[in-house]
Parts: sequence; C-alpha cells; structure tokens
Amino acid sequence: MKALVFNTFGGPEVLEYLEISDPVIGPDEILVRMKAIGLNFADIYRRKGNYHLTGNSPFILGYEGAGVVEKTGANVQGISVGDPVAFADVPHANAEQVAVPMEKAIPLPETISFEKAASVLLQGLTAHYLTKDSYAVKENDVILVHAAAGGVGQLLVQIAKLLGGRVIGLTSSMEKASAVKKAGVNQVFLYSDDWKRKVLEETDGKGVDVVYDSVGSTLEDSFAATRIGGTVVFFGMAGGDPAPVDPRMLMDTSKTLTGGDLWNVLTSREERAARSAELFRWIEEGKITVSEPTVFALQDGRKAHHFLESRKSTGKILLRP
Repeated sequence: MKALVFNTFGGPEVLEYLEISDPVIGPDEILVRMKAIGLNFADIYRRKGNYHLTGNSPFILGYEGAGVVEKTGANVQGISVGDPVAFADVPHANAEQVAVPMEKAIPLPETISFEKAASVLLQGLTAHYLTKDSYAVKENDVILVHAAAGGVGQLLVQIAKLLGGRVIGLTSSMEKASAVKKAGVNQVFLYSDDWKRKVLEETDGKGVDVVYDSVGSTLEDSFAATRIGGTVVFFGMAGGDPAPVDPRMLMDTSKTLTGGDLWNVLTSREERAARSAELFRWIEEGKITVSEPTVFALQDGRKAHHFLESRKSTGKILLRP
C-alpha cells in the first residue's frame, strides 16, 4: 500500500509518499480501506518531534479518518466487511489501509459521509468534552474561544451556543472573522486588536466565565480576560508553549486552570459511541454545521502540512488516498 511517511523529525519536507507493507490485523482488529483522513495540528507536533510517536521509522502520521471495512479479525463482533466506519484515535492513518482496534471503530450513520466524519470526529469530540467535561457550559455563560476560525474553534462556538452560552471569538484576520460569524458567534475580535480590553469592555469590566485556549502563548492574557472565579481551559499550544502559571495568582483571584486531552476521555467503546452519537445527532438535526473541508491528495501531504502551518486555513483539512 501507499502511505505518507517520514524518517527524521523536521518540516513538511521530511514527508515522503512511499510504498510500504500492508498492515496485518490481529484478532480484535479490522482492516479499513481509507476514504478520508483528517489532518490536525497534533500531526505537525509529531512530525516536529514534540509529541510521542508509536512504532519505529518510517513513521506514519494521522489518528483520524473514515473508510470501509475490508477484513475483520477472528474475535470481532458487530462489525462486518463493507461497513462504513470512522475513528478518532488510531495511529498510522496517513495510509491507504489502517488496522483499527474493534473498540475504536465508530459506525457511521447513512447521513454522515466519510468526508464529514473525518472532518468532525477528532475536533468535534474535542469540542464535546471541552464543553461537557473540562468546563460544563451553562445557560448564559460568557465564553471566550481562541482560534475560533479553526476546526475545533468553529465547533466550540456552535456547541457552546447550543448549550446556552454567549460566545466571543478571537481570530487573526477579517477573512477568518467572517467564518467565525457564520459559526454563530455573538462577537469576534482580532488578535491584532487590543482584544483583552475589548473583551473586558464587552463584559462590562467583569471578564468571561471561561476561556478555551488552544494557542498556549496567550495563557497569561486569557487569565486577564477571565472574571474572578472564572476558568481557563488549556488544550493546545499552536502559538507556542505557555509561560508558567503562578499558583498564588490562582489563589488570589479564585480562578481555575484546567487542562484537556481527548485521549483521557475516549477510554472505552461505550464512551466513543455515546459521544459520537450525540455529535452526529446534532449534525443530522442541523444544530451544528461542518464547513466544507479543504482536500489534498494524500500524496500531496507536504502541501497540506504547509497550508495548515501557514494559518491561512479555516475549518478542516483532509487528505484523500
């Protein structure tokens, strides 16, 4: 099979599209012929060597995708050859075929296409646990979302609104601000503005109830925009590592810092099924919408990585074998 691989850490130029051995499935696994693969910042972090990678070189990136079951292991039940499935947390997805543990396979309803599943699962499940678990959004909460034009950002805006919140989005350009407005945000500010002052003005000097910060380097400013007793949820570092947080500041302001990681939430087949089912239902009912993805051929993976790192993208980037 063909796969997008790399042998050394570095920029997009280390990626190569090569013929490698087909995966061999175990008794509790299925073999999936990939139709759409999600590209995420985590793939960039792994390519650079910032995140842990499984296996030996040549390394294969990717943890999210959707496709058709080609083969099932001896112990697999409830999944048949020909079934459409997706996954959000299976390594080596940047390939034509992927060995998927049965417990991580998510059945796709007829209404959810391969492209939509690969566009929404990892980012949608992330937005789901952030708004349900890391900080449970309540009616009339005021919420600040960093990188609101990104895949997670647009879904965070929509889910927070669905749960009754009032949402302020932050983004880097007028073009991206338009995408944030389409997602239903109540107010949007640019990073080039004095956004902390504007957020405080928007909240009558009080600050927001919760900030969802995926930028990292903005963490200190996020606390400044949070009300006394408010919460900052740190779940990414697209803009660089955050400065250390002073516990004395947390005590003096009664503010909370919490972290979030999807892998700590998707701990069973039941968790995956329940959370995915709610996400798919919201999409089917039109309560959240998924913007059209930007699609690259898997063999053009270098271009896709360049595009994601350029900060010019809005919404999801997919790779198609």
